[in-house]
Amino acid sequence: MVETTEQDKTQQRLEKLTAALHSGTAGQVRRLLASLHPAEIADLVESLPHGPRELLWELVDPEIKGEVLVEVNEEVRAGLIEEMETHQLVEATESLETDDLADLLQDLPGAVIHELLQSMDKQNRDRLEAVLSYPEDTAGGLMNLDVVTVRADVTLDVVLRYLRLRGEIPELTDSLIVVDRFDRYQGLLPLTTLLTSDPDLTVAEVMDREVEGIPASLPDVEVARLFQDRDLVSAPVVDDDGKLLGRITIDDVVDVIRDEADHSLMSMAGLDEEDDIFAPPVLSARRRALWLGVNLATAFLASWVIGLFEGTLQKVVALAVLMPIVASMGGIAGSQTLTIMIRGLALGQVGPSNARSLMYKEILVALMNGLIWSLVVAIIAMAWFQNTQIGLIIAAALTINLTCAALAGVSIPLFLKRIGIDPALAGSVLLTTVTDVVGFMAFLGLGTLYLM
Repeated sequence: MVETTEQDKTQQRLEKLTAALHSGTAGQVRRLLASLHPAEIADLVESLPHGPRELLWELVDPEIKGEVLVEVNEEVRAGLIEEMETHQLVEATESLETDDLADLLQDLPGAVIHELLQSMDKQNRDRLEAVLSYPEDTAGGLMNLDVVTVRADVTLDVVLRYLRLRGEIPELTDSLIVVDRFDRYQGLLPLTTLLTSDPDLTVAEVMDREVEGIPASLPDVEVARLFQDRDLVSAPVVDDDGKLLGRITIDDVVDVIRDEADHSLMSMAGLDEEDDIFAPPVLSARRRALWLGVNLATAFLASWVIGLFEGTLQKVVALAVLMPIVASMGGIAGSQTLTIMIRGLALGQVGPSNARSLMYKEILVALMNGLIWSLVVAIIAMAWFQNTQIGLIIAAALTINLTCAALAGVSIPLFLKRIGIDPALAGSVLLTTVTDVVGFMAFLGLGTLYLM
């Protein structure tokens, strides 16, 4: 039996939804939406072009519209917010968790923010201000304030009675957070330990003191790395004085990981992961024009190099036929190294201390592949054009270009990061320029030297 993936399910839902919208059966659309999680509805909203999207949005249950707004990307969210009245926005957002509301607040109109803050009690307003005081891409911006704290000097029996009296605990709570009377973080009391230990023991006797609090200023990508390395479900967030501020849960970290993956993928094409895929053509064309212009400038540079050898190409047509092979092979080899470097930099696995070792390794790999494939290409070229010199020339040029591509693939991301530019954004364009220019220069230069 063929297993249905989440992508297949999303596509099937989209097909059903599109058919229902076209047929005008609002009841069928509402039933479909009622069976879905807000995140799944967000996927469908993003997958529809303008028109059907607005129609679908009108049929979404007002009680979950706030949760859907949190899940969609920023550009789609802005468009949906424009379609909503002030009272609808207030109704949709007033039931959101503090951390979700903080993420959404900056996109809301001023009148909505004012009315929303007026409708909140002082405690919730203070909690929201606490989250908003930190940048959204830090641990403080990710955290939520719904935590359960206990003191170290009480018994486990007291803690159990307290939880029963409380009646419920926040979602994704795997540990209670231990603090002193000044709310300074002391450690964690895992629920498994609480349930399986002698009730007469104190919290101090069984608590986990090894888990450190996450500084509120820590970047979100570093938070994600901590969760990955330590297999965390939740973790406390503390200020510079060690005072407990809140906690981060794994669902927020998954969002960070997904956003980083989207950013890396889209940046390599000069695009933004928050762009609406169904944005108006004029808007999309304007966004992409700059990147195409940069690429055009680098293409002219490569063409200029080719133009330097115009006389050689006119006399030796075989060079023009084989020329794309050298640039293409260099581009592929360089992109392999570039991808490894960008991933290594993102994960913190590559830095000044080991970059030289990685560069030597990548150059050695390029030389090995260069020798192997140069031999293959040389044999084909000699058989094709019945010219031994052409075979040797393309073999040498290929080896030179693959080696330079490896060198560029390592050094370009390091250079871009040092000057504060995202390697995923500009790395591929610079690499293509290097491999094209070096490839053409090596191949045509050797051709001019030995064939003219």
